[in-house]
Amino acid sequence: MGIRDRCAEVPRVETRTRFLFLQHVMEVSKRSNTGGVAALALANAKLLIHGAMAGTFDMEVLSEPGTWLLYPDGPPAPPDAPAPRQLVVLDANWSQARRMTQRLPELRALPRLVLPPPEPGMLKLREPSHPAGMSTLDAVARAVALLEGPEAAAPLARLAALRVQRIADCGTLN
Repeated sequence: MGIRDRCAEVPRVETRTRFLFLQHVMEVSKRSNTGGVAALALANAKLLIHGAMAGTFDMEVLSEPGTWLLYPDGPPAPPDAPAPRQLVVLDANWSQARRMTQRLPELRALPRLVLPPPEPGMLKLREPSHPAGMSTLDAVARAVALLEGPEAAAPLARLAALRVQRIADCGTLN
């Protein structure tokens, strides 16, 4: 039985934008692993593992034309820039994501899609260490809403809320 069979609640979301997830090796075994869930839900997504003992990947994938970085900090892309064809998503905690951008010059060179901070009172998996911090799944849902419209993002937003609620119901939130 494949993971999709076990995850009947995970929607299949079609997007024009390709999503490239760089998942920190420490995220792979986390129970919350919202980046893995987001990558599973998006039909046009690829998941790569980054970090010690994760192996290497072809860095050329980061320099494809039209590639942007989803990142909560730094200068956003100019407002008149064409929409990204590929969006790199770092699936890591804030300090891991910061180190990934410091160690991979290809990431630093990308235009950034900067999301507005989350709404106050939004239920979260854990308290973020950055004011714009949110789960990878929440960030991807908001990015899809910006790039492809709220209707395309709705199944991802529902899935993010469901995951947070289920983990909260188990008493393991924060």
